[in-house]
Amino acid sequence: MSLDTLCKELRIGGVHSYIQENYPERPDIEEIFISALEAELEKRKVNRQMRALRQAGFPTMKRFEDLVGENLPEDGKHAVPGLRNLGFISERRNVILIGNAGTGKTHMAISTGVLACEAGYRVLFRTAAGLINEMIEARHENRLTLYLRQFKKIDLLILDELGYVSFDLAAAELLFQLLATRYETMSTIITSNLSFSEWVKVFHDPALTGAILDRITQNAIILNMNGKSYRREKKA
Repeated sequence: MSLDTLCKELRIGGVHSYIQENYPERPDIEEIFISALEAELEKRKVNRQMRALRQAGFPTMKRFEDLVGENLPEDGKHAVPGLRNLGFISERRNVILIGNAGTGKTHMAISTGVLACEAGYRVLFRTAAGLINEMIEARHENRLTLYLRQFKKIDLLILDELGYVSFDLAAAELLFQLLATRYETMSTIITSNLSFSEWVKVFHDPALTGAILDRITQNAIILNMNGKSYRREKKA
C-alpha cells in the first residue's frame, strides 16, 4: 500500500505532505513510514474487530472451523459457504434456521455473526426471550422509541431460540414492531425449534403471526435444520 493511500486511510494527510516536503530524495524514510503506518492500520482494524465482537453480545465464540460438517443436516451443509461469504447481508436478506434442538443452528448463527463483525458489520446477538425483556423494560421506562432506533444501525441482528419461550400478545406486538423497522433494509438471522405453522403458539394472534412471517420470509434463506442432535453426535 502506498504512503498516500495509508495516510488517507488513517486520515493523517499531513504526514504525507511533511515527508514529501522534507525528504523528497529519501525513499528509505518513506519505506519506514509505510511499515509503521501499515502496523497502525492493522492495529486499528484488530481493535475495531474486538470492539465489535464485545458489543455483539455473543454468549460464546463459535467458528465455522469448529463445525463437523457431516453431522449437520443437509440444508446446513449446503448453506455454510453462502453464510461464510456474507453476501446475504449486502443483499439485505434474512436467514431462518428451523429445526429440533442440538442440530447446529445457534453455532451456525454465531459463526456467521463473528465473521460479520470481523468484516466490519455491526452485529447484535440476543435470545428471543432476552430481546423481549429488554423491549418491555424500555417501554416501562418510556425509552422504547430510543431503544428501537439503535436497531436501524445494526447490520445483522441474530435472534436466537424463537419458540422456546411463549410471549403474551403485547410482547409479540413489540417484536413485530422491531422486525418491521428492519424490513427490507437490514438482515436478521432467526433460529427456531418450531415450524412456521407452529409460530402462532408463540405469537398467539394468527393475523399478527401471518404479518411477521410475511415480512421475515420474503426473499429469505430458509434452512431446514431438522435432524439428529449435532451435539450428541459430536460427543459420541
